[in-house]
Amino acid sequence: MSITRDEVAHLARLSRLALGEEELDHFAVQLDAIVSAVARVQEVAAEDIPPTTHALPITNVFRPDEVQPTLSSAEALSGAPAAEDERFRVPRILEEED
Repeated sequence: MSITRDEVAHLARLSRLALGEEELDHFAVQLDAIVSAVARVQEVAAEDIPPTTHALPITNVFRPDEVQPTLSSAEALSGAPAAEDERFRVPRILEEED
């Protein structure tokens, strides 16, 4: 199948694109190459090969979601430069609105 200059002009009209004479010739060559490449890919695709999302099998690499011991407030705050009311104290960056 070959894309002709007239077909490109027709597509340009449908798309409301104003293309010059050189552009019509240029796009006809490009679109013909694209359609030919897609046709080659369709020839290769075999029906006996199931569709996949990844080339290799994927397994879950996350650890199990299990309850584990955590730090106490004192342990978590032990390395903090400043703490207040069992929380990290950080500099204010927003002004309060009245």
